[in-house]
Amino acid sequence: MKREDKTFYLVRGDFLPEAMRKTLDVKEQLERGKANSVYEAVKNVNLSRSAFYKYRDAIFPLQSIQHTQIITLFFHLEDQSGTLSYLLNTVAKAGGNILTIHQTIPIHGKANVTLSLDVEHLKIDLDELIMQLKNQKHIERVDILSSGM
Repeated sequence: MKREDKTFYLVRGDFLPEAMRKTLDVKEQLERGKANSVYEAVKNVNLSRSAFYKYRDAIFPLQSIQHTQIITLFFHLEDQSGTLSYLLNTVAKAGGNILTIHQTIPIHGKANVTLSLDVEHLKIDLDELIMQLKNQKHIERVDILSSGM
């Protein structure tokens, strides 16, 4: 990918093409339950489905980005039955929302897991969650790779 493809810009709404503005309207209708399907929502705002699908993953209201607190954690695990399940359940019980998960194939009894979490609604401090995970018997290492807080 070119660098420009990953770069985000802050652009005032009246400078956006009409199709992008309508895409935001469709996404809002779907989120708020004002439309039951993409077909219904694009029809309501007079936008083609192809234009919606072209822009839906590229345009977001600023407030939706500002309120998201995302953290990426790296784990080094022993390949023991239930270890990943324990990790995921601990995160869920603490109120973390798992956005992405990647696990390597275990080699020599060890596996790596990377989790991206939305921690906006955590019920406990992030430090406490990390300590709970570090104290689990088969989790050997926990590192914070990135934080968008």
